[in-house]
Amino acid sequence: MDALAVVAEVTENMLGGKKVTVVFVLGGPGSGKGTQCTNIVEHFGFTHLSAGDLLRAEIKSGSENGTMIDTMIKEGKIVPSEVTIKLLQEAMIKSENDKFLIDGFPRNEENRAAFENVTKISPAFVLFFDCAEEEMEKRLLGRNQGRVDDNIETIRKRFKVFVESSLPVIEYYSSKDKVKKIDAAKPIPEVFEGVKAIFAPYAPKVK
Repeated sequence: MDALAVVAEVTENMLGGKKVTVVFVLGGPGSGKGTQCTNIVEHFGFTHLSAGDLLRAEIKSGSENGTMIDTMIKEGKIVPSEVTIKLLQEAMIKSENDKFLIDGFPRNEENRAAFENVTKISPAFVLFFDCAEEEMEKRLLGRNQGRVDDNIETIRKRFKVFVESSLPVIEYYSSKDKVKKIDAAKPIPEVFEGVKAIFAPYAPKVK
């Protein structure tokens, strides 16, 4: 699909008519997508929106919505798609940018359908960091960032959830020829070379 078609898709969205380019970033835990998102922001002028960060910020704000999200998470319930989508929508409207990396969302097929239905936005493409479980496990166990969820049983559970929930999303977009797969097992600089080739059409124009 060419860039014009992508822009045409997002003209009638629910962002007050603001035209945006959205890229979904998906990859298992330890696939290195966080590092690469930082590189994309720096080199290609995208704004990085993390669904998890937005939910945490809303909780911290102490708003009624934040309290509701906090209660749901504490009770082990899944935050409804609409809540996360509303936060993503608000962040895109408030931002002066029109190019967004949405990281860690959609987590499942229901998220995906709800995002497209609510915002009327279809992503330009999905950037999928493909990495073998053994490699991701090795990275997570080796990084020791003091994260409680980085022990072996929890890591394997997270892999299972990712495979069961996110792979159907990747398959859906693959059927629409919208998935750009990156071999994330390579060293960080090599992974970024692959990322750069994909994002070249979105490079800031030199004035």
